[in-house]
This record gives sequence, C-alpha cells and structure tokens, in this order.
Amino acid sequence: MNQYTFRLDIPYHVFLQHYSGAASSVLVYTEQGLKLQVPAMRLRPFLTQIGVKGRFRLTTNELNKFVKLEAI
Repeated sequence: MNQYTFRLDIPYHVFLQHYSGAASSVLVYTEQGLKLQVPAMRLRPFLTQIGVKGRFRLTTNELNKFVKLEAI
C-alpha cells in the first residue's frame, strides 16, 4: 500500500464548482512533492460550511487504485 499526505484549503463555493462537474478532480501536491489528481467526489465527505480544509492521507493499493482517504 502507498500513502500520500497533503493539505487542502478549498472554499465552499469553489468546491461546489468542482463537485457539480466544472472539474471532476482536484490537483494536489503531496508533502513528499508528488502531484496527484484526486476525484472531487472523494472529498465530498469532508465538505463543511467553510469548504474542504485540513490535512489528509490518501491510501492506494499497489496499482495506485484508491483505497481510502482520511482527515488527519
């Protein structure tokens, strides 16, 4: 399994544009310096009134397929 950590600070109105289809994914830079494309639908559980904000850990399998995303 692979794990990647990153921070996000996306205001509510900006995230809604992503989630509604304007963009289907969010580009993030990990703390390890890698660039990842995360489907916006995977961030939906973390959406609050202020948006999506915090530090996250993405876990993928050996084929880099999504396993889980968690706030840390």
